[in-house]
Amino acid sequence: MILLDTHVWLWWLSNPEKLSAAAARAIDDGVRENGIVISSISSWEVALLVIRGRLELAINHRDWIGKTEGLPFVHFVPVNNLIALRSVELPGAFHPDPADRIIAATAMTMAIPLVTGDQKIIDYPHLQTIW
Repeated sequence: MILLDTHVWLWWLSNPEKLSAAAARAIDDGVRENGIVISSISSWEVALLVIRGRLELAINHRDWIGKTEGLPFVHFVPVNNLIALRSVELPGAFHPDPADRIIAATAMTMAIPLVTGDQKIIDYPHLQTIW
């Protein structure tokens, strides 16, 4: 299983050429193994980006997210209390973006790698990442 960062989810479905070779392989493996995980906070991020005019999708963001939910190998993980609390108790220094903190906490709680191209997250030593 792997967790996709929000931008990786977007690129995977809309601009796969932006993915690194390692990220694309990990996603292909995740599809085959029925193991793609996305945090529900990423749905919030996508909707917020669309509403603020910073992201344009080919279809309505609700429909876009719904189509992803319909993929049998994708599993959305809600932000439960364990993840929420872990996001404010991350060890060491982690940047303050709340969505990134929740995504990192989700990967750590589930003990799975996070696929991300975000260098700030890649540099965080307490999290396994793929890029």
